[in-house]
Amino acid sequence: MTVEGTHLGMPLSIDELDAENLAFFRYCAEGEFRLQRGRESGLLRYPPSTACPWTRDRTHDWVPVDGRGTVHTYTEVHHAIQPAFRTFTPYLVLVVDLDTQKGEPTEHEALRVVGNLVTPDGELAPPEMVEQVGIGTRVRMVFVPAGDGIALPQWTIDTDGEQPAEVWRYPG
Repeated sequence: MTVEGTHLGMPLSIDELDAENLAFFRYCAEGEFRLQRGRESGLLRYPPSTACPWTRDRTHDWVPVDGRGTVHTYTEVHHAIQPAFRTFTPYLVLVVDLDTQKGEPTEHEALRVVGNLVTPDGELAPPEMVEQVGIGTRVRMVFVPAGDGIALPQWTIDTDGEQPAEVWRYPG
């Protein structure tokens, strides 16, 4: 069964043939961040896929994962191409290193999840919040409902976590 929804007025659709993404976004709709753990490798993977990238094993289990991490990099959008985002500029797209499985299977690897910077209630972050975030900022995941059976994982500043004294931001 295809799941459909909207985000900022834009249509979203996940076809039933895309079983891995359908499962992922359904867990998100339930407020759970779950990732596939390869049965052979024991490693988590993101994005969802049909096979383990390390062993090509097609068997996996969906396991709960803590949605906390550190901003690895970001882009600050000032000229939104998509009309739905234009009123929210500037906004941030974050690439976040999850705390879980960081440095595995090699020291340079991490589970990295992309999402927008949002307020704790899921609204795209206002400019004063955008200015606070840079590489090294601690964030936590929030889920933004986008329809029946679908929610988008997004990021907000982790006010419970210890923040670095200074974060790096692109000059601008």
